Amino acid sequence: MDTDVAAGARQETMRGSSILAAIKSAGVSHVISVPDITTSEGLLRPLAGDGDLKLVRVCKEDEGIGIASGLAFCDRRAIILIQQTGLMDSLNAVRATACEYQMPICFMVGLLEKEPGVPAVHSKRFGVRIVPPILDVMGVVHDTLELESDVARIRPAIDLAYATSRPTVLFLGRRPLA
Repeated sequence: MDTDVAAGARQETMRGSSILAAIKSAGVSHVISVPDITTSEGLLRPLAGDGDLKLVRVCKEDEGIGIASGLAFCDRRAIILIQQTGLMDSLNAVRATACEYQMPICFMVGLLEKEPGVPAVHSKRFGVRIVPPILDVMGVVHDTLELESDVARIRPAIDLAYATSRPTVLFLGRRPLA
């Protein structure tokens, strides 16, 4: 690969620091997480050392949904940082808490092994391809972020979730850089 092309690709790849800044600008005080390989180095590691955000580590993703709900009742904003396998494992809690009780539960979901530049619904990976249509059926708003320029959509998505008291999912379509 040409060095100019490689430099351009790195420049367009999302940066964990930009994602954290966008989360903070949306008024998020807590990030609830189960470690995942998609976000570990570029996002979760920098988050663990960030003094402005409270990192709440949970054992199972659906625990995070209850914690985020409780924080919402206390006028605190939270985001749940997981990968799509954990989201799929938590669908009943998403249905009951986020959808039926209309809670502003915000998710940032790493799409494990998603091909960069390929829409999730066209992925060769079954576990990636099925997630957006399932969320569509549930009425959960979702968006996919892959490039540094996409980070600008984080705050509006979180603000909308809290303004409408509805869940939202922000997919991370590639690993953020540290």
